[in-house]
Amino acid sequence: MNPTTESAAPLAPPPNAPEKHRRRRVHRAWIVAAVTFVTIIGGAAFNSLPGLLFDPLQDEFGWSRGQIGLAVSVDMALYGLTAPFAAALMDRFGIRRVVAVALSAVAAGALASVWMTAAWQLMLYWGVLVGLGTGSMALAFSATVTNRWFVARRGLVTGVLTAAGASGQLVFLPLCAWIVDRHGWRPASVTVALAALVVVPFVWLLMRDHPADVGLAPYGGAYAEKPAPARGAAGRAVRVLFDAARTGPFWLLAGSFAICGASTNGLIRTHFVPSAHDHHMPITAAASLLAVIGIFDIIGTVFSGWLTDRFDARRLLAVYYALRGVSLLFLPFLMQATVEPPMVFFIVFYGLDWVATVPPTLALCREQYGEDSAIVFGWVLASHQVGAALVAFLGGVARDTFGTYDVVWYAAGALCGVAALMALVIRRVRGAAGAAVPAG
Repeated sequence: MNPTTESAAPLAPPPNAPEKHRRRRVHRAWIVAAVTFVTIIGGAAFNSLPGLLFDPLQDEFGWSRGQIGLAVSVDMALYGLTAPFAAALMDRFGIRRVVAVALSAVAAGALASVWMTAAWQLMLYWGVLVGLGTGSMALAFSATVTNRWFVARRGLVTGVLTAAGASGQLVFLPLCAWIVDRHGWRPASVTVALAALVVVPFVWLLMRDHPADVGLAPYGGAYAEKPAPARGAAGRAVRVLFDAARTGPFWLLAGSFAICGASTNGLIRTHFVPSAHDHHMPITAAASLLAVIGIFDIIGTVFSGWLTDRFDARRLLAVYYALRGVSLLFLPFLMQATVEPPMVFFIVFYGLDWVATVPPTLALCREQYGEDSAIVFGWVLASHQVGAALVAFLGGVARDTFGTYDVVWYAAGALCGVAALMALVIRRVRGAAGAAVPAG
């Protein structure tokens, strides 16, 4: 076997490995990663929608921004709290089954919202159904795929898969903004439902749970038999949480990532468009700015994955959070009815930093918690979404109370400074080189 065709190192499968160990131009791991990328895009389509609908829902139903923000916060909280159990369920039932069901839940929630008439239905459809569905395809999904299919290039693959959410934003934000502006919010919700359903066949036909299913070694690693399905998935997720919670690094990672979620999904993704609209910026222009964030998010996240393979993840996190905090302090001065160069600079800068925090955070989880790292990262992601949920709700309440979002921008900027300090004090595991996986 030519070692360069199946893995990044000259590693042969055992003699009894299946005959599928033949030459391939592209290792199957990259195909699985591509399907994962498309799946995350389809599942993330809904995340482009809530920020566009504050004004239409308020105009049609008379709901306050606090009420709408509460529904978004339920979605974000369940997104995060589902993630660690989803990682364990993937161990038990397989990636394909869990993800197919999750995509169906997202589609059902988005479609059912077309007929809602009360605020509690908004919380049920957007909050519960979509939250459970998107949570099952959260970054713990990326972590599971990366851990099973890759040994080399894990940092890079993590960055690429993390950028998939931004890619979905790039595709769907301008489209949904145009649909809402021309045809109303209901056709936009139907579009999101269809986007989730279209991905299901790709998952079922092309996704595989483990390299051994197709007789391969993981990319850059040695062939290993597929482990037996893990039982007691929920119990395992809880046990891993209790074990990790006894360690200081877990709380530092969870706390800093909560601030990350508060300053991205909870703040910018949820409240940037309505805040810009408060300053008389057209909704399509504001949505286009968020889409530009998506472009530079992809670049920044992939580059962050490359950096994470080479530099101390703690220092990378500190730099990312500090720069993000400074940029938020300037944002209130940039809001205008038209898009000016300083706002464009903010959007580009914030996009580069948006989820650049994910590859080093995941690398630190691997370094600290080994085989349980995917589930631990699921709980760290839960804290990310709890932080996002709180700001999604409190940001709406602050706008209802003060008539402006300025206090929210300032508070988030200060919190990012705290996150930078938390990252710096995470202890290093003895013998760790600072990078998640050596570049191979």
